[in-house]
Amino acid sequence: MRAVGGHGRKLTYYDFGQTTVYASRHDKRFAYCAYVPEDYEEDGHKTYPLAVIVHGTERGMLAYRDAFSDFAEEHGVILLCPLFPANICFPGDLSSYKLLRAGDLHYDAVLLDMIEEMRGRYRIEGNRFMMYGFSGGGHFTHRFLYLHPERLLAASIGAPGIVTLLDFDQDFWVGVRDFEAVFGKAVDLDAVRGVAVQMIVGGDDTETWEITPEPGDAWWMPGAELAGKTRIDRLHSLKNSFDKHRIGVELEVVPGSAHDDRQLIVKVKEFFKKALSEIRTRA
Repeated sequence: MRAVGGHGRKLTYYDFGQTTVYASRHDKRFAYCAYVPEDYEEDGHKTYPLAVIVHGTERGMLAYRDAFSDFAEEHGVILLCPLFPANICFPGDLSSYKLLRAGDLHYDAVLLDMIEEMRGRYRIEGNRFMMYGFSGGGHFTHRFLYLHPERLLAASIGAPGIVTLLDFDQDFWVGVRDFEAVFGKAVDLDAVRGVAVQMIVGGDDTETWEITPEPGDAWWMPGAELAGKTRIDRLHSLKNSFDKHRIGVELEVVPGSAHDDRQLIVKVKEFFKKALSEIRTRA
């Protein structure tokens, strides 16, 4: 058990290892937890890369933190796992975070401030971080990559149900033709090319009951069918749209896995390990 207090220390026992859950200083409707490696010393000098793990519709923030804690220990990485609760915008709201924006609510800004809050507490290395999200988190991750590529070292996009293609002939959310009008910032393709990108999905992830917008649905818009029917189809379409703009992608289709990333996470850790190795080699 770590000593606390004295000599201006600001961290407590609950700020190390599997941390407690914090309300966001930016907007207390949102929260996050973290994992801080056991070798972290408050008065030390070592810095730690950051990995952000974004939950899916089930909001399994703590489970994702625990699933990646061995990776964090082995590679000296701090984890940040945000929580975007349901019902934020209206009763039954499960999905507004997946599009990054909902009216005046900017989910990307909420996350970026959580990161700054963490940077004020811990010695986080650099201004760029790794991100993984599965299902709803995969929605968030690839759209965050379009909006903030300069902040990402690596992005692992796990089985999003509905994808935004890197297609400048279709409006958002199907494509990115009006991306600057929606977000106030154009897609910087050169910056996206500077991010290591993995797309990952289970080979048996073929259910479509939750991901097929119909006319009249909140997610319906012209072109909604362009990416294909299944998550596998849609991830291939997303990769193809990246390929057209010379953006490198590692595509992983994991045999025997349906819409469950327990078998996928080992591949995500390998991808993050490779990205860290390349960054550290260049440094």
